[in-house]
Amino acid sequence: MSEQEFEQIAVAEWNRIPERFKRNVENVALLIEDDVDEEIRTLEGLEQGETLLGLYRGIPLTERGSEYGVGMTLPDTITLYRLPILEEAEEMDRAFRDAVRIVVRETIWHEVGHYFGLPEQGVHEREEEGTNQFNP
Repeated sequence: MSEQEFEQIAVAEWNRIPERFKRNVENVALLIEDDVDEEIRTLEGLEQGETLLGLYRGIPLTERGSEYGVGMTLPDTITLYRLPILEEAEEMDRAFRDAVRIVVRETIWHEVGHYFGLPEQGVHEREEEGTNQFNP
């Protein structure tokens, strides 16, 4: 899959975040990188063979005080890691493009959960319960 096609899927899935959540997502940039770099691997404590599909970096909504956004404030970021996402999609029993769309959607939704202040355990609990999904 080309980088351009992946980007189109990522933007389309980002735009599908339900309005009740999207209206509360402010100052967030969606980024796409090929893979996790060594700095992130170290910061996230990734072992050999481990990777990430996505990463939220910023100040979660629940931690933003009244001074947030006063002056110049860099955006939070949600980064999608293209190559690991493509590898994950290849393992699914679906048409490849559909699988990529699903993995991108789930990764965005996972990272948006962190934006809203959910810790990793909280996001995983919602994933297991199936309450983290939005309709296709």
